[in-house]
Amino acid sequence: MDLYEFQARDLFASHGVPVPPAVVAETPEQARAAAAEIGAPVMVKAQVKTGGRGKAGGVKMAATPLDAASMAEDILGMDIKGHTVRRVLISPASDIAEEYYVSFLLDRASRTFLAMASAEGGMEIEQLAAEKPEALARIPVGPATGVDRETARAIVTAAGFPATVAEAAAEAIMKLWETFVSEDALLVEVNPLVRDANDRIVALDGKVSLDDNARFRHQDHAALAVTDCADPLEARAREKGLNYVKLDGQVGVIGNGAGLVMSTLDVVAYAGERHDGLRPANFLDIGGGASAEVMANGLDIILSDPDVRSVLVNVFGGITSCDAVADGIVQAFRLLESRRDPVNRPVVVRLDGNNAEQGRAILDQADLPGVRQVHSMDGAAEAATELAAAGA
Repeated sequence: MDLYEFQARDLFASHGVPVPPAVVAETPEQARAAAAEIGAPVMVKAQVKTGGRGKAGGVKMAATPLDAASMAEDILGMDIKGHTVRRVLISPASDIAEEYYVSFLLDRASRTFLAMASAEGGMEIEQLAAEKPEALARIPVGPATGVDRETARAIVTAAGFPATVAEAAAEAIMKLWETFVSEDALLVEVNPLVRDANDRIVALDGKVSLDDNARFRHQDHAALAVTDCADPLEARAREKGLNYVKLDGQVGVIGNGAGLVMSTLDVVAYAGERHDGLRPANFLDIGGGASAEVMANGLDIILSDPDVRSVLVNVFGGITSCDAVADGIVQAFRLLESRRDPVNRPVVVRLDGNNAEQGRAILDQADLPGVRQVHSMDGAAEAATELAAAGA
């Protein structure tokens, strides 16, 4: 679960990371009152789970409470990369002397944690890594040792932070590590971590991604799931227990297992380059069990997206065999038809793995309208994008 900036700030504060005072506002009047309470000038910052807020006009400085209200009125309701702004964060306009970057993340390739830090914060980290890779320090962090003061100092030194703030920065980094571990996060990022005019270290902006697999250890995390800003399809999928993410393409994707689905998205995007630049419309992982209800709910969600022109079901039979998956697809079609919402767009199915031949035979016998079977993942992606292009 990705958090909004105001949620990340509150999480940082609970673990002792230095953050500025701030108030969340949902109306211009609330923004005016917050600016009066904090003391102008203030920053009015759009709360959306995407980058590029400043370039889109979603971050502005207000000299007076009335200015804060006016700017909040402009920002609220704004669309930033497909995200509608429904909240703004009001915080003091800081006197920034220098900007730094610090993050902790899970490094899956190395099977460890990774600290990244730079004395050149403020800019997008992807841009910094591409243009000046030598300015971004990468320090592996062992899960058994973690980040003590000595390790924090090593991170500060590797990143090139100035000596005047080295100890304060090391202290903040230790607290960020505490946040990362205590909250079972996959990512904790501060950009910028700033030195103010009084040589104090403050986390001005934060990004946090929490591991949903650890929710059973954090009952309080449920309160962080702000649903009123979510895509309506994602909200419906969440209610049905589906792992669904809306994307901006035209080919619906269903798979079993996050890794397989991610690979399918890549293959669809590659095939789509040959068919008018079509792209995947969603991420949908039905997990290990493909019951009729799960498959029906998945198809229902995907086909509710008006952008979807075709659907690719890519399943590798394992614990749940392909014949059970095929039965699920057949029953899903019948279930949707009984709901008077029959499948009306082409569906490409690729079955491989345990009992694949039996699964394919079940689909052949069912002769479902609009269903085409393809035995390879590349071929299935090609067929799905070709059908989507033909249905434009």
